[in-house]
Amino acid sequence: MLAHPRIQSALQAAVSKGEAAGGPPQLGAAIRHAVFPGGARVRPQLCLAVAQACDEDDPALTDAAAAAVELLHCASLVHDDLPCFDDSALRRGLPSVHSAFGERLAVLAGDALIVLAFQTLAIGARQSPERLAPLMALVSQGVGVPFGIVAGQAWECEPQVVLSDYQRAKTGALFAAATMAGALAAGGDARAWRAFGEWLGEAYQVADDIRDVMADPTVIGKPVGRDHALGRPSAAREQGLHAAIGRFDQLVARASESVPVCRGASALRSLVRKESERLVPRAWLERSALVAA
Repeated sequence: MLAHPRIQSALQAAVSKGEAAGGPPQLGAAIRHAVFPGGARVRPQLCLAVAQACDEDDPALTDAAAAAVELLHCASLVHDDLPCFDDSALRRGLPSVHSAFGERLAVLAGDALIVLAFQTLAIGARQSPERLAPLMALVSQGVGVPFGIVAGQAWECEPQVVLSDYQRAKTGALFAAATMAGALAAGGDARAWRAFGEWLGEAYQVADDIRDVMADPTVIGKPVGRDHALGRPSAAREQGLHAAIGRFDQLVARASESVPVCRGASALRSLVRKESERLVPRAWLERSALVAA
């Protein structure tokens, strides 16, 4: 999936702020390395698609919200790859930030991306300042505590965890923030889009668990087998591959069913179908059935 040009442009503008003359050049380079070339940009594309479905009236705010969500996602990946967590040498087929720039700059780059996300959101709200406060609160909930991606990472440090709680925080929260932020940026009802984001986010986490077992690392651009090696909660480990793929299909169906009535509903459902096939190809179901047998 290619990212929408609006998203790439918004991210370029945001990252360039960290490269201004007089700033630490290595930090600026580490931030750029974390954001580009990037992955599928699914979260910002969802934000943009929902805003358009809600009759978008402030494109600058939509772009800022989409960029903010992606910058926060990139920050979480930088921190997730650190030796104290996954100790991953690769991300998106390239050296992870700490592998390329060292641990200190990786920590700082992740922190800077979090701040940059909220700076981008604030700057983008010039035309619709009354929408800024609810957007800030919404996005903050998606990344903070007690139910955002920070909490999701923290669950890996607990002796016991309920798999659904872990998945909902680590992945679902930011997906819900993306869909709801798209609605808010367009002046729509964010609550109507929560379920769509949450179901889709949980589906992505289950897909990630499956891909950690079945995918080719050269294709997904990062090491596989990390869930087992690190003892992390995983649908594939706890339920088995075949059952996990079945659960993924259920979540995708629920996400599609939860799209509110709007003029962009069919396009959003099409996006979900295409992404589901990209994440978990149908051929994997046959392979998992053979393993289960």
